Amino acid sequence: MVTTKTILQIGKNMLQAIDVPNLGKKQQGKVRDFYTVDGKRILVTTDRQSAFDVILGHIPFKGAVLNLLSQFWFVKTRHIVKNHMIAVPHPNVMVTHECTPIPVEMIVRGYISGVTKTSIWYSYEKGERFIYGLKFPEGLVKNQKLPKPVITPTTHPLAGSTAHDERLTREEILSKKIVPKKLYEQMEKAALSLFSYGSKLCKKHGLILVDTKYEFGLYKGKLMLIDEIHTPDSSRFWIAKTYENRLKKGLEPENFDKEFLRLWYAEHGYRGDGAPPAMPKGLMIAVAKRYIGVYEKLTGKKFKPYAYPIEDSIVKAVGSFVKNK
Repeated sequence: MVTTKTILQIGKNMLQAIDVPNLGKKQQGKVRDFYTVDGKRILVTTDRQSAFDVILGHIPFKGAVLNLLSQFWFVKTRHIVKNHMIAVPHPNVMVTHECTPIPVEMIVRGYISGVTKTSIWYSYEKGERFIYGLKFPEGLVKNQKLPKPVITPTTHPLAGSTAHDERLTREEILSKKIVPKKLYEQMEKAALSLFSYGSKLCKKHGLILVDTKYEFGLYKGKLMLIDEIHTPDSSRFWIAKTYENRLKKGLEPENFDKEFLRLWYAEHGYRGDGAPPAMPKGLMIAVAKRYIGVYEKLTGKKFKPYAYPIEDSIVKAVGSFVKNK
């Protein structure tokens, strides 16, 4: 595991944003800066930390963890659905097919949990029993396993938009023709298959895949998985061996994701509205270790820390890739 000293040495050199020359106009998402070149999208995953659809700060090595873990899962899940990955010329960079994004995020949940306003538990705790067009029984407790995984779709604002994700139902998506029925059924099948596969692999490594987000796009008219997959940003992971005991005691499960961060902000009265509290150094270190920890657990590889700043190495790697292609 990367040490606290190594994390702190990064100091103010974290990758907050990047400008790569000679690639044209840059676009920005919550955590990625990207360029479109010759029908390809060059994605640079930064160390920006988002939650509640807000940038809360920066986490050392976070960009590399997300990028490399997505690479791991994209390779593992190609038999289920094709994905946009072409190459990874740098730990923070992924070159992908330029896809047309589908404006619906597919959130698959195996447990009733969460603190965000789009989570099931947030609504269930307030007394709602009909959520995302799905009926939930009385008597559920937070962090309990659901009888079977459910899909709770949300809107997917365009990159750079300040809009928050909003709840959708299957009926709304189809009746408003946000996504054609046949395509949406493909998305449902792919999302549930990816979640099933991911859950089994996570279980082998002592983790529970609690819930996750999948984004899809179209490439030459065909469905393609885009963005990222089964990372600590897009998923929740719990430690399997302590889950049952902690659930019985009413304790939060041990986690390896950014729910730890969300819970800290929620406990300090912040859920996405207004200016967020400053991120304490101790929280930054704890989140970095969790991200690196889940990468090492799932891939079976030790994360290799590298010296910051990394902007020059990214520019060089991208330039070399573009030149040779």
